[in-house]
Amino acid sequence: MKKISIIFTTVVLALALPFIRQAYAEDYIPELIIKAVSPGFTIDGQKNTGEFIELLNYSGDSSLSLAGLVLRYTNSSGNTTDLYTFPDGSSLTSETLLLRLSSSPEADQADAVYSTQLALGAGPLELFYHDHLLSSICWNGSDNCYAKFNSKSPSALVLDEDYDPSDPESELKYSLISDYRPEFDTSTERIHFPSAPIEETPTPHCRGLEFSELFTYYEDDASEQFIELHNSTDSTISLSGCHIKYKNKTLPLDGLVPPDSYFLRTSLETRLTKNPTSENRLILLDADDSTVDELTYSNGQKKGVSYASFDHNPDGSELWRQTYARTPGEANIFQEYRTCAEGQVINTATGNCVKQTALVIKTCPAGKYLNPLTGRCKSYAESSGPKPCKEGYERNPETNRCRKIKTNNGADYTLIPETGETQTNFVAWLAVIIILVLLATYLVWQFRHEIKRGFGHLRARFSKKGNS
Repeated sequence: MKKISIIFTTVVLALALPFIRQAYAEDYIPELIIKAVSPGFTIDGQKNTGEFIELLNYSGDSSLSLAGLVLRYTNSSGNTTDLYTFPDGSSLTSETLLLRLSSSPEADQADAVYSTQLALGAGPLELFYHDHLLSSICWNGSDNCYAKFNSKSPSALVLDEDYDPSDPESELKYSLISDYRPEFDTSTERIHFPSAPIEETPTPHCRGLEFSELFTYYEDDASEQFIELHNSTDSTISLSGCHIKYKNKTLPLDGLVPPDSYFLRTSLETRLTKNPTSENRLILLDADDSTVDELTYSNGQKKGVSYASFDHNPDGSELWRQTYARTPGEANIFQEYRTCAEGQVINTATGNCVKQTALVIKTCPAGKYLNPLTGRCKSYAESSGPKPCKEGYERNPETNRCRKIKTNNGADYTLIPETGETQTNFVAWLAVIIILVLLATYLVWQFRHEIKRGFGHLRARFSKKGNS
């Protein structure tokens, strides 16, 4: 009877166990939130430096199950992708969990890696447990979101220390910190994965590849179009399973790309828009459909000109320029103007080729020389001295020209013209005379009475002498 009871109990538990597990799963909410996040920055020419996502386990559980957890990311275009899905059987054995971008220089300093790069302005980044939202953060500058990251100021959004997870009214708030470093210890395994995880997606191959050159505005035929990828790593990359997405089309890739080498995709089944009226985007996808690199080209493409990558801008972003030197499968070369045919040169104002004006040095015959002012040949003077003046003329030593000889009707001396000095002396004497006349007039007027009396005495004296 006892054995029957045990068997009956076992059967009941076996039948009820799935329902118990389901009820438990519905009530179970992992106590896990986003602690900090930072997109990649270009520092000293190294892209994606410092990109990470840090999660916080506030449950106090030394082994928190991660099964059913998904990190979901929405980019600036509104496209949502599952950034990282935690496999069944995985668990967290520490207070924090650190994830980094697979192409980041610090990718080896993380508990797990993801392959889609975070943008400087995007979000939300969300942590889900099945369909239940545990934590969310966005940084696109819109309402209820934090401001976009500044490419010139590497920083991270970090959860405020005064947040109390035990208080239902405590609000998740983040602060921008420039010198924040997430915790990571290489000597401790903080996340445990099942011993034999089942791969549901193909193994990624194309990480490390990036777009380097694009040619769309062909000269004669669409077969001239090409897409160039560059392997900037020190390892050979397999393209098996990788592909390029353009609009609603997919361009499969295949082959091997050696270290620091180029891969060329030509004979495109899908024509690329030569000079789009709006932005066109190419996306390099890995074998697991995760984004490896993106390239956007816009209106302003020129015929026969490719769009190529040249190092980086001062703000850290990639520098793309149009170049007349197309280099499919080789390192890019910048050529600002087109190559002109023989006999033509470039007009830098218009960018067009114009006929070259030949500089011809004219050669004059013997006895003549080239006048630099007129560009014509001119005869040299036959003698070193000036040509004699004709009779009745003499050469002016000041102007070296012939002038008529002036005479004084037979005088044996040359007529001397009146000079400015004589005129000056005349004016001086005239002034003296005028002054003397004015002085005499003044004296006569001043002493007129005395002079009158004197003349009176003289008349009286002469009158007496005549009467006697």
